Amino acid sequence: MNDSHRTIREQLGAYLLGGLTAPEETALGAHLDGCPDCRAELDDLRPVADALAGVAPQDLAHAPAPPPFLIERVLDEVRRTPRPAAAPPRRRAPLLVAAAVVVAALVGGGVGFIAGTGPDAPREAVAVRTLAGGVQASATVIPHTWGIEITLDADGFTAGTPYRVVVIDDAGRTVGAGEFLGTGADPMVCNLNTSVLRAQAAGFDVLDPDGRVVVHGEL
Repeated sequence: MNDSHRTIREQLGAYLLGGLTAPEETALGAHLDGCPDCRAELDDLRPVADALAGVAPQDLAHAPAPPPFLIERVLDEVRRTPRPAAAPPRRRAPLLVAAAVVVAALVGGGVGFIAGTGPDAPREAVAVRTLAGGVQASATVIPHTWGIEITLDADGFTAGTPYRVVVIDDAGRTVGAGEFLGTGADPMVCNLNTSVLRAQAAGFDVLDPDGRVVVHGEL
């Protein structure tokens, strides 16, 4: 596949969602008229675009947090699954690549989710106040293009108890940042993510199962 043909394939998602400029749409339409392979891929991709078109972008910032038992259940399944024999790497299916392009076009920032990560990303110390006896905690925040990442370093949370973390924006709204299970006296490091941008983030709370604030961080 030459570079121009690959560019056309990568534009199919944006084409279905109406995200191309008029000249780009004209050029792509002309290519589709003479390329049955790209027309077939466009037809395969159309149901994905139709489904995504029904998603409200504002709802993407409020994705439900997974239940606390889910991580352990997944790890148990991984431990029970035999390791497959090594196989040569396979080329990714074009439909999966195109579907990823559609998602990125819809949310307008799919690539930004991994931008700025790594050891060189700036870390900001957070003023943390604990409101439960026996709990000790410190935290740092990393700003990203998609929101903020909170690293919580703590111990003293009741072992096996699920805790929920929410970020408070400058308008007083709360947005979920994930959940974790307490580890008792054993130290833990928990990485939490939220779509609230650093400029709008005012603080975060760690809540126990009854909704009481156990730890508060001031941003």
